[in-house]
Amino acid sequence: MANGNSGAAGTLETGGYDSVFFSASDGLRLHAADYGRDNLATRDRLPVVCLPGLTRNTRDFDDLARLLSTDPKTPRRVVSFDYRGRGRSAWDKDPSRYTIVIEAEDVLSGMAALGLEHAIFVGTSRGGLIMHVLAAMRPGVMAAGVLNDIGPVIEGAGLAQIKAYLSRMPHPKNWADAAQILAEAHSKSFPALSEADWADFARAIYVEKDGQLVSDFDPALLHGLAGVDLSTPLPTLWPQFEGMRGMPLLALRGEHSTLLSSDTLIEMKNRVPSLQTVTIPGHGHAPILHLSGIPEILTKFFASVDKQRRH
Repeated sequence: MANGNSGAAGTLETGGYDSVFFSASDGLRLHAADYGRDNLATRDRLPVVCLPGLTRNTRDFDDLARLLSTDPKTPRRVVSFDYRGRGRSAWDKDPSRYTIVIEAEDVLSGMAALGLEHAIFVGTSRGGLIMHVLAAMRPGVMAAGVLNDIGPVIEGAGLAQIKAYLSRMPHPKNWADAAQILAEAHSKSFPALSEADWADFARAIYVEKDGQLVSDFDPALLHGLAGVDLSTPLPTLWPQFEGMRGMPLLALRGEHSTLLSSDTLIEMKNRVPSLQTVTIPGHGHAPILHLSGIPEILTKFFASVDKQRRH
């Protein structure tokens, strides 16, 4: 499957998508889920690249990717990435390399391995920060972008909540317990989710190893959060955000988000007037993209991108 050459890819067929392994520039074995790439009907449309949050993985996008890649009218190829230390990608022996810049470079390596020149990007939380970096590093790879509950200003209170939750995540006894733990922790921010949604959520976050359910990421990832001083304002990314002004751009904000404020969303619109914004009711940080009518919002946005490219 994967081999040691930078950019070389190997493929393992799984249900509904190809599980692709490729090498980062430093040789680390990384993983992507590739939906619809053998469907000839997707080849005339821009593919979609999905980038997950800090500790998350390709499973966050599985339902959305299946919907988009099998759409009867406008199917698209969808590729989602596991960053180093997450999901099916290898853990880095040097935790200091779990950085947004290196992860952006890994995404570019993956795109090269998969033959993707440019795409519509969908970035959730940290994935959206990686999009900001790509806007400065290689803006041509992004034909359009969706920022899911993230922008150039990160609210310290929201980051503190994430930091506190991740540092004390309990170990569930079984899948039902995992769903209950997540619901108890997040249901106030996500009243739109049903009991079945929490069960699906658990399957995206946890993985079974040695008979136990554990979070599907390298615990060393949290070392970087430990060093963040939340008593001072966090650095902003306004220049990088404004670097995306030349492409179609949509920002989603969870109604109950504590990481992306409504004031920041307004300022984003002021600085980039072409930005489309949608607030998702019943969701916090970050909206779950296959729920609450969000696939329809995304499909409409993607269609507008196609139309702009034809003219």
